Amino acid sequence: MSEQILLQGKLLGIDDFLIHEPKANLAGAVTDERLAARSLWSTLLSEVLPRALLAELELAKLLLGSSGGGQFLVILPGTVREAAELFLQTASQQIGAVTGGRVKLLWSITENLGDWTVVRKRLTDELQRKQNAPLAAGQSFEPFVEATSLDAPDVFTPELARALREASHVGWAPGLPAIITADAAEAKHSWPLSANLSADGISIARHSAPGEGTRTSAYTRELGHRAQGRRIWGVLRGDVDHFAIRLRRVTSIEEHVQVSMLYKQFFAGELEVLCSLPDFWRRVTVLYSGGNDFAVYGSWDALLGLARELQRVFQRFTEENLKEFPGAEAKTITMSVALAAHSRDPLASVYEECGRNLALAKAADKDCIYLLDRILEWKQLTDAADLKEAVGRIGEEFRAGRQFLQELTVLYQKVSSSLDWQSDHEKLLRRAYRFQRRYNRVASSGRDREFQKLRTHLINEIVGRNVKPAPGKHLKLRPAGVVALEWARLAQEV
Repeated sequence: MSEQILLQGKLLGIDDFLIHEPKANLAGAVTDERLAARSLWSTLLSEVLPRALLAELELAKLLLGSSGGGQFLVILPGTVREAAELFLQTASQQIGAVTGGRVKLLWSITENLGDWTVVRKRLTDELQRKQNAPLAAGQSFEPFVEATSLDAPDVFTPELARALREASHVGWAPGLPAIITADAAEAKHSWPLSANLSADGISIARHSAPGEGTRTSAYTRELGHRAQGRRIWGVLRGDVDHFAIRLRRVTSIEEHVQVSMLYKQFFAGELEVLCSLPDFWRRVTVLYSGGNDFAVYGSWDALLGLARELQRVFQRFTEENLKEFPGAEAKTITMSVALAAHSRDPLASVYEECGRNLALAKAADKDCIYLLDRILEWKQLTDAADLKEAVGRIGEEFRAGRQFLQELTVLYQKVSSSLDWQSDHEKLLRRAYRFQRRYNRVASSGRDREFQKLRTHLINEIVGRNVKPAPGKHLKLRPAGVVALEWARLAQEV
């Protein structure tokens, strides 16, 4: 009986590949579709490669361990080691050529001997060595010439994005310029695409908001016009907290595969279901769903609702499926939202900004969201949503909601500014106290009891129950209030 080997593959540089568009002189809608093509292609790449490897080596599909999210793990007989190396070398050259050298394929191979923690460490160490010393395998002193995006063939077109969104199958064939095709006639091997778990198919979320007329996908500008209030769009990104630590703590390859596939299927399935709900299906488009992260773009207000709903579903998912796993790793999720300053902003730049916001949120805390220049815990986001609704109701009943909103916003700006607290703090306290007394009088002049309770709740939550702090302390306003005010302001603008 031949020895058994494990092969782990990893794709590097995907994020850099997504945000750099070589065709900068094209129209905004065209560049957005090209980014969508690159995103779908990158998502499918780590799914297709291990399946194509097994198909080319004429091995059983059951040898596929895990795939997706930019990496994969397969089990192989030791007799095909050289053939697998040759396949991956050819694929690596094709990937580098088609992406201008931005995406790199690395892999590690080791014998399936010993405890899984030892085997995993050997695989990880080899990948790390190749990542840190990319030229270690060089055999000559010839000058190194790195490929650039200008050398890459123009294959990531809007047509490819539309084809991959609508395809029922995706295929692979040696020599294809893009390696992946939606045309079954060109493919040597093909696999069905589905958002549901399938033994033979590939699970992927591909929901796209319908466009106007005959177009199957809406442009970002159209998604902005479908928003309530200000006509802008944005990007929502999320990432599971400490997912890598959770994988390192599993004690067997079976658990590794189980956890990996569990999370990948969650994002593929739940994103597709949530985006198909009436509140979201015309206003959001899935950019990608990975093994432990995702990205969606669409109307700004729909993104906020989608973030709350996805976090709620994720919490229930972890409570049900990870209750036997100790520790908090991979049981919480952090997200970020970035809004376009103008409707014509390129999708790549907003996506990149959203990535920076996500990194800031994960560096500051976990199980939170970066939203409207603030980092909030999920409970604080719920409070902000409730306050936003209260601001909207008061605006309607006062018939002077904008003035009320403007005064609250000015108060927050004063607190958040870098003014000299020694000279301006007393003035700020008097302003807050006058604001509270004025709206106390307005609310008590013939208003019903329910509205008085609403007004009292809003003032207490935003301004504070006691606007006169103890000596030596400064007035502190809740960050959820800042987000609620900005949220309400965006919802009321036309």
